[in-house]
Amino acid sequence: MSASDSGSESDTEVFDCSSVDVVNKYNLAAGIVDVAMQGVITQCVAGKSIAEICAFGDAVIEGQTKDLFKTQKMEKGVAFPTCASVNEIVCHDSPLANESAELAAGDFVKIDMGCHLDGFIAVAAQTIQVAPAEAAPITGPQADVLRAAYEGSIIAASLIKAGSANAEVTAALVKVADAYGVKAMQGTLMHQMKRFVVDGNKVVLLREEPDQKVEAHTFEENEVYAVDVAMSSGEGKPKESEQRTTVFKRAVDKSYRLKMKASRWVFNAVNEKFPTLPFTVRALGDDRQGRMGVVECLKHDLLHPYPVLKEEAGTAVAHFKFTVLLLRNGTKQITLHNPAIDWDNVKSEKKLDDESQALVDAHFAAIKEGEAKKAAAKAKKKAAAKAKKAKKAAAGGAAAE
Repeated sequence: MSASDSGSESDTEVFDCSSVDVVNKYNLAAGIVDVAMQGVITQCVAGKSIAEICAFGDAVIEGQTKDLFKTQKMEKGVAFPTCASVNEIVCHDSPLANESAELAAGDFVKIDMGCHLDGFIAVAAQTIQVAPAEAAPITGPQADVLRAAYEGSIIAASLIKAGSANAEVTAALVKVADAYGVKAMQGTLMHQMKRFVVDGNKVVLLREEPDQKVEAHTFEENEVYAVDVAMSSGEGKPKESEQRTTVFKRAVDKSYRLKMKASRWVFNAVNEKFPTLPFTVRALGDDRQGRMGVVECLKHDLLHPYPVLKEEAGTAVAHFKFTVLLLRNGTKQITLHNPAIDWDNVKSEKKLDDESQALVDAHFAAIKEGEAKKAAAKAKKKAAAKAKKAKKAAAGGAAAE
C-alpha cells in the first residue's frame, strides 16, 4: 500500500502496534535513527558546515533503509529531514549548501531527524554541545534548559500510557519548567503518529495559552507518539527567522494549476517522492529550481512550510524528542536511549519537586535494571557456549582414546 492510499485500510491488514510486523518496522526504523544520530554527532565539530551535517544525516538514513525489505515494494527513507539548529535557533534549520553557516566551538546544536519503513515513523531529537575551546561545566541558563527539556521528556513519556489524559502531561511539564525557572516552547506539540502521518490530530501541549487550545483526549493502547519537549531561558515564544525555509510538507487536500515551469517541476517531484511526509528543498536534486518553484507552490497553499524559528540572541534553548509505542505491556521508548550529554557536567542549581524527581528516578532505575538483565543474559549465553565447547572437546578426547 502506498502513501497515497494509506487512509484506506483493508479488512486483513493491521497498521497499528497490535501487529508484530508493524512493531518490527517501528523498531527497525528506530535503530536507523539512532545510527544516523550518532553519525551526525561525530560530524558536529568546529568549522563544519551545517548543510553538510544535515545532508550527512539524511544520507545515512537513506543508505541504511536502502537494503531493507528489498523483495517488497515499499516506501522507506527519511521521514523528517535532518536539521541542526544552533544556539537560539529553535528548530527546522536544514540550510542549502550556499547559504550555510559553520559550527563554532561551544555551540549548542539541536539535532532533529526521522526515518520510516513502509510509512511507520521513528523520530528523535537531542541537544549537544560542540567541543568548547576549554573544557568547563555547563552552568546557568543552559544547564537549566538542558535538564528541564530532557527530564521533562522523561516525565512526559512516563505519563503517556493507555488510559491517561493529555492534560496530565501538560500539567507535569508546567511543573518542570517552573522548577528550573524556564519556559516551555510555545507552539511545540507532541503528536500522535500514524502510518505516513508524522503529525496526527491527537496532541499534547507543552504549555497552555489563551489562544492555543487542544482537544482533550486519553491515550490508547497500540498508539504511537513523538515525545517532543523544547525549553527556553527566554519567553519561549519563538519568531520566524530571516533564514530561508527549506523544509516543507505536501498539503494533500490542495490542488492548483501552476504557471511556472520550476513550480511544476517541484510539485511533480514532491508528488512522486514525498507525497505525505516532510522533505527538504535539497532532496529535490536541484537547489536553484527548488528555491524558485516552492514560491508559487506556497502562494497557492500546496505546501506546508516548517519555518526556521528562533528566540532572542543569547537565549539558551534545548530540545529532546523520542518515539514511544503504547504496547500491551506498557509504554516503550524506541529512540534516543542515551543522549550524548555528560549529565555529570550539567550543573544546574535548581531541582525538581519530589513527585517529578520520583518519575525521573524510576526511569533511570528501569534503564539500570534493563542493562543488568541484558548483561546477565549475555553472561549466561557466554557460559553456555563455553560449556558446550568444553563438552565437545571432552567428547573428542574420549573418541581419540
